[in-house]
Amino acid sequence: MKLLQKLPVVILLACVACTRSHSQAAPQAEPVELQLQVSTPFHFVAYGDSRFHDPKDTEAANPAVRQALVQAIAQTNPAFISFGGDIVYNGYDKNDWKVWDSETAVWREKKIPVYPAFGNHDLHGDEKLALANYFERFPDLKNSVYYSVRFANALMLVLDSSLDETSGPQGQWLAQKLDHLPGDVDFVFIVLHHPPYTSSSDAKMFGGGHSARSQEKELAKMLEARQQNQRARIVVFSGHVHNYERHEHGGVTYFVTGGAGADAYPIERAKDDPFQSKEVNYHYVMVDVDRGSVKITMHRLDLTSGTSVWTEPDSVTISAPAAKAAAQGR
Repeated sequence: MKLLQKLPVVILLACVACTRSHSQAAPQAEPVELQLQVSTPFHFVAYGDSRFHDPKDTEAANPAVRQALVQAIAQTNPAFISFGGDIVYNGYDKNDWKVWDSETAVWREKKIPVYPAFGNHDLHGDEKLALANYFERFPDLKNSVYYSVRFANALMLVLDSSLDETSGPQGQWLAQKLDHLPGDVDFVFIVLHHPPYTSSSDAKMFGGGHSARSQEKELAKMLEARQQNQRARIVVFSGHVHNYERHEHGGVTYFVTGGAGADAYPIERAKDDPFQSKEVNYHYVMVDVDRGSVKITMHRLDLTSGTSVWTEPDSVTISAPAAKAAAQGR
């Protein structure tokens, strides 16, 4: 099976779609604050950019990879799945959402919650139809385009990167959440579609795809400034770039986990990137959460032989500042 098919065309279509965003006139409900009852240790999965769509269209995504990842994730029995956007290829298309319904039925059978962030493809086409299709699948969000989920010793803040993340109502909400963290929170997981850091580039269409945008760079500055005085550790999950990346800046760890099935492409990685790979990386990320520490492992899928081959080419353990200080006797 060829993993790369008509790649320049696919990337060009994706970049055109990047400019789409929902208007301020879209439903802006009061952000919901969800609660999930779990106890440490537990694990969840983070990934994105699946582009559920007609399986016959192999330019939009690799359906075999997409389906294999869904089944593998189900077998891990995660506490929940954090989905970093671009769930479907065209948000307005009910048929794309029916493919999502069918291919992820196993998750609902196992009662695995899914907490999504908006991707640009989820908002593609008629805005009202796209939003209606989206919230029909996620009624617990109650039309919230950004929201929080509290579980055990962690807080997840899911952002809508089609809106500015550091200004306006969303920026005010985010700042308030970060400035008033509960004392028992060890980790803050920030989830959004567009990455604050990436070695991908708009200028290198074949070997990249998307540069980091100015608004996410501002978000990174804000998060890193707050991290210096936080007792909790901030970890960011994003997608949009169809590969895997890990970056470390200002005490914040950033993951790009866009390998859920949209046609992946190699990246010309910066020399100082902690993870180096010239490969296409279809994958999901396993997040193992414990008291004071979290282990994050990339699970890579290779289907080039026609058989699923799984490897774990990257893994990192992150300690909360308070836990790290206690271990050092401070």
